[in-house]
Amino acid sequence: MSDSIKHECGIAFIRLLKPLSYYQEKYGTALYGLNKLYLLMEKQHNRGQDGAGIATIKLDVKPGNRYISRYRSMAQNAVADIFGYVQNKFVDIQNETPELMQDAEWLKQNVSFIGEVLLGHLRYGTHGKNSIENCHPFLRQNNWMTRNLVIAGNFNMTNVDELLEQLYELGQHPKEKADTVTVLEKIGHFLDDENQELFDAYKKEGLDNVAITQKISQNLDIAKILKRSAKNWDGGYTISGIVGNGDAFILRDPSGIRPAYYYADDEIVVAASERPAIQTAFNIQFKNVKEIEPGHALIVKKDGTVSQEVFREPQEKRACSFERIYFSRGSDAEIYKERKHLGALLCRQILDAVSADLKNTVFSFIPNTAEVSFYGMVDGLHAHIREVQKEILLHRKDTLSDEELNELLSMRPRVEKLAIKDVKLRTFITQDADRSDMVAHVYDTTYGVIKNHTDTLVAVDDSIVRGTTLKQSIIKIIDRLHPKKIIIVSSAPQIRYPDCYGIDMSKMGQFVAFEAAIQLLKERGMDNVIEEVYQKCKASLLLPKEEIVNHVKDIYRPFTQEEISAQITKIITPANTVAEVQVIYQTLDNLHVACPNHSGDWYFSGNYPTAGGNKVVNKAFVNWKEGNNQRAY
Repeated sequence: MSDSIKHECGIAFIRLLKPLSYYQEKYGTALYGLNKLYLLMEKQHNRGQDGAGIATIKLDVKPGNRYISRYRSMAQNAVADIFGYVQNKFVDIQNETPELMQDAEWLKQNVSFIGEVLLGHLRYGTHGKNSIENCHPFLRQNNWMTRNLVIAGNFNMTNVDELLEQLYELGQHPKEKADTVTVLEKIGHFLDDENQELFDAYKKEGLDNVAITQKISQNLDIAKILKRSAKNWDGGYTISGIVGNGDAFILRDPSGIRPAYYYADDEIVVAASERPAIQTAFNIQFKNVKEIEPGHALIVKKDGTVSQEVFREPQEKRACSFERIYFSRGSDAEIYKERKHLGALLCRQILDAVSADLKNTVFSFIPNTAEVSFYGMVDGLHAHIREVQKEILLHRKDTLSDEELNELLSMRPRVEKLAIKDVKLRTFITQDADRSDMVAHVYDTTYGVIKNHTDTLVAVDDSIVRGTTLKQSIIKIIDRLHPKKIIIVSSAPQIRYPDCYGIDMSKMGQFVAFEAAIQLLKERGMDNVIEEVYQKCKASLLLPKEEIVNHVKDIYRPFTQEEISAQITKIITPANTVAEVQVIYQTLDNLHVACPNHSGDWYFSGNYPTAGGNKVVNKAFVNWKEGNNQRAY
């Protein structure tokens, strides 16, 4: 993505099902779990660069001994910083008494972070302040082991105000207005309730307090706690949690918006936001890594029992398509194929735009994340060339000269690496003009491969949000190559609506497609549409969220995709650009063809999977119209 937006957070969960001595004997280290957690997190570092954190829990520790450890970091390389901190705990042992590094039980009793339950988190802060307090995992502490709670997740709730009000009604006083706090306190409240109900029941049976504590640990109903906690949640979420006794869960929202994968055998249970991280860290085949089903929680009890249970009625699956287009790493076998397919499906539009003149067209891609889509486009072009060759050979084989035959057989797309993202340049000069000039040099280019004023340059981007990087840098740079025409091709459809489930796209004014639609309405004397949508949106905010519909769709309704693309072209084309510029977008239908199992497309279509989404988009429009530059949820 040429525009910089923040991604999705990532989780990494490991439960060791055997004693630590087992891993010491089989794998040569009692640090097996920590080593694997590091791999899981490092292989998902794309999912969070604002901070990271880990928490571990030791099972069956005697009273008076620490059993929960947590460390969070906001260092530039937070994962390395965290595990460097943990590793330092073993340096003196390794140097002074190396034999103790072979004693798993001694390490568990004497060194923090050596435990059977491990949870890691990578943070991309979509809205919250960047401070250590905003880094997961979050910890809710209590002297009762079964009332302690650790959570980390990839989630945004659209109805934080509503959830806060419910906490007030329960008598709580949360310390801040944030979905992380409301989720933690909501689960914590019903965890407390479950503890109290069990305590009262066992007390009536005449058990003493020590026996009651053991019985509570054995019989906590995690599914019941989650059902009660998540009853009114509206949003996209994958949340992992650990109770102090070692019970653990990973839950996924009812529409399957946020991703969650897991693997379990007789040694381990592991869960993560991305499948390849599990495959790589544990050398597991693709087919053995499963998805947690929407509305389900993967529950691992302290005794090692693993189950997947419903905590919310599953809805139509609307898994986030942006995970496939951009966020998740392309090393996932399915994602790799889908991204190639997205590129191949663009070929018809591209060939029309260049009048099928492959001889005078050069194909490239802009950010590295668009590379796989680019390969798919090239495959599509090769398929087109084969059809052309077949057609000519079938119908003109007797009249082709040797020169024509050689030219026919040598047909191929001209593929070049043209736009190269340079090192991050520091815009240390404060004057606006100088700053703009520095920004224009974020990308460099390859000279000497474009025929001046003859070639068309086609550059694939995976998505275009704001278009600012295209305008301020990329188009300026490649225009210096003197192409006749520049075609920017987005493998994703036009981003028209805010996301409220995790992506840093929450304000209407951020979208170049929205800016284009507003300009078209004004140019065509349709300002009344803007005012009518504003009034409808404002009135809708007084309704229960279940009754709200997305009125912002009316802004786009008068125009075809091609009309909006043409206006976007005008917006992103810098002044004094010599080459003709055109922007082509993927169609929504083709997106669904390429990614059939990830139909979540609300940022393109405006079809939100939860009721809260419609409230958010209307609120975002009201904010834009009133000049209120804040998030809509």
